[in-house]
Amino acid sequence: MKGDKVEIVIDTGGATKTYEVAATRAGRRVEVVNRRGLVEVTELTRSGSAVRTARFMASRVVALVEHPADDRHSRSAQGAGSATASTRAARNAGRIPQRRGSAVLSQPPADPDGEAGTP
Repeated sequence: MKGDKVEIVIDTGGATKTYEVAATRAGRRVEVVNRRGLVEVTELTRSGSAVRTARFMASRVVALVEHPADDRHSRSAQGAGSATASTRAARNAGRIPQRRGSAVLSQPPADPDGEAGTP
């Protein structure tokens, strides 16, 4: 998701050098793969096409730090359809029935006689 980034710290002999790969646009993600002595950090589109790739020798990598996007970005991406904290608290208290699709997941009122409903 936009805002995800990965920092890679590389040992260059006498010092270290830091590189950064970030998801620069909405819908993109950053993927890290470690195989055959190489660390590969790739920014991918939704369809899986590589936008940019950074490759490093695994023996030279000092640190690899993944920074997920802030929660405020993900909350704004969910839009108006998400439940607020007060709505979630009311649902948990049983005041508002929970919905999945068009079906209501609350129990119907109990019959005082204990009999099944008659047609």
